[in-house]
Amino acid sequence: MLTSTDFRGLLNPRFFSNFLPIPATSPLLIGRQPPDFLLPDVRNKTTLRLSDYKNKQTVILAFTRIFTEKQYCPLCYPHIKALNETYEQFTAQGTEILMITSTDNRQSQKVVQDLNLKMPLLSNPSCDVFRSYQVGQALGAPLPAQFIIDSQGILRYKHLFSFLEPNASIEKLLSLLKP
Repeated sequence: MLTSTDFRGLLNPRFFSNFLPIPATSPLLIGRQPPDFLLPDVRNKTTLRLSDYKNKQTVILAFTRIFTEKQYCPLCYPHIKALNETYEQFTAQGTEILMITSTDNRQSQKVVQDLNLKMPLLSNPSCDVFRSYQVGQALGAPLPAQFIIDSQGILRYKHLFSFLEPNASIEKLLSLLKP
């Protein structure tokens, strides 16, 4: 549940290591293989490796900004909800959405429960995957970004945060999946 007054858990090591602004500058090239990673999937209580999807299905990496289990980025919260509401449209096209958050395991479990997330939620409190994709950071958390990786493991699309368009629209992401 979205609450605007509970700041418990906000001031943690992750907050301070992501406080200073770093712009989103991801140099990852379309047509190339992005960095692999291994992260815990809080929803399914497993670990997922990006390369596990190679030769199987397209993946959308949805890097999102969640400050604590009760504090969501006001620009990301609607995007998280929209991805969750349209999840079946993506899976019907053979695409998995991997949502990546910098909240810790406990906070992430609460997010999964409160939002009834259908998609995997990968916890990355060290923010090393956010940094390897160079999505940027500001005010205590990495910035949002979306990447589409095809079934061959090749980057086909990237959307980096801007104030004009903080997240790629659901319509844009779906349209990019059509043959």
